[in-house]
Amino acid sequence: MKAFRTMLFMPGNNPGMLASADSLGADSVILDIEDAVAKSEKDAARILVRHSLTDLRPQGVMCVVRINGLETPFWRDDVAAAVAGRADVVLLPKCERPDDLREISACIDAASGGGDGIRLMALVESSRGIENVSAIAASGGRLAGMLLGAEDLTAEMGARRTPEGAEIAYARGRMLMACKACGIAAVDTPFPFVTDMEGLAKDAACAAQFGFSGKALISPHHVHAVKEAFMPTEAQIAWAARVMDTAKAAERDGKGAVSLDGMMIDLPIIKRAERILQMAE
Repeated sequence: MKAFRTMLFMPGNNPGMLASADSLGADSVILDIEDAVAKSEKDAARILVRHSLTDLRPQGVMCVVRINGLETPFWRDDVAAAVAGRADVVLLPKCERPDDLREISACIDAASGGGDGIRLMALVESSRGIENVSAIAASGGRLAGMLLGAEDLTAEMGARRTPEGAEIAYARGRMLMACKACGIAAVDTPFPFVTDMEGLAKDAACAAQFGFSGKALISPHHVHAVKEAFMPTEAQIAWAARVMDTAKAAERDGKGAVSLDGMMIDLPIIKRAERILQMAE
């Protein structure tokens, strides 16, 4: 799940950014052939993304390709480029139903013979998609996770996008629960106010507190703050270590119930401590 912690969007037609992908610090890069690329440049961006994946592939970074939506004439060629470049993940925009993912998956199978290991992510950015998140999350197959797209969603809703994010609280909660129920990654929407670093820190901390796997980013300057928000503090790590030591001692002594600092140490508390220590690693 670490690869989903920071997912940095970059234009698929920007050679400079693609070449520097492994130095930006993000756990994943999303090479965008959709919104970031004009219609007249789709072919060039597709070729550039394919060659970047094969010749300039960043080390230790998950490579995601955001293709164009199923309503466009571009998506099949986009999938072919992602498969040829051996992308780790294909990100489908405007995903609204499980059949959308099945259509993309069939296209990947046809282009690769089915043995490629490429995963799928659903970018949910419409009211219909939000209402169908449970079915989308349960579609299985190649699906590795879901990403919330708040800009298109709030535009459709007629809502005003704010740093506090009250307007997307329902969408965040609904998508998060669907992902947790199905054991897939839940990635929070990018913070669109690029220069508001204080707002970014609060927004990322909120996403981490809620239990999101990570957050998408639209600026390299956001990587450090988001990583920091998803990292446990020294106090949390120390608490988790004490919980695990207490639980192990209780098991060794044959005790069924123990407490630490006035808190009962049961299975949910142990799982929380385990997750904190895994994140710390």
